[in-house]
Amino acid sequence: MRARLCAAMLFFEAILLGLSTPVMITVEDVDRGLALWLGLGLAVACIVVAGMLRRPGGFVLGHALQVAAVALGLLAPAMFFVGGLFAVLWWGAYRLGGTIEADRARWTAEAEQAAERRENGGAAEV
Repeated sequence: MRARLCAAMLFFEAILLGLSTPVMITVEDVDRGLALWLGLGLAVACIVVAGMLRRPGGFVLGHALQVAAVALGLLAPAMFFVGGLFAVLWWGAYRLGGTIEADRARWTAEAEQAAERRENGGAAEV
């Protein structure tokens, strides 16, 4: 569940980062090449990392992307706020996903214990 929630955050963040590119070019007067490399590069990185979240280093890269999105505020000051907002959403998805996974594991263990007690003829609980 954690991977799914965080992948959704990265997908929406990719859209945002892609849309930040024209803002950097027109409003903030950032060099066109730099804006394209950073904005679209980070957007593509978000999509790639969203697919890597089931692998060992995926979440570390996701955390690094949050830092990069906030750091984009050095070129477009609005990205300090928007990148920070997505960093908070990422953190929330990461924590909530972990909580859901832990609850599911606990519920599965409890269901297995209950099934085992039924198979043993309803032995007294300890």
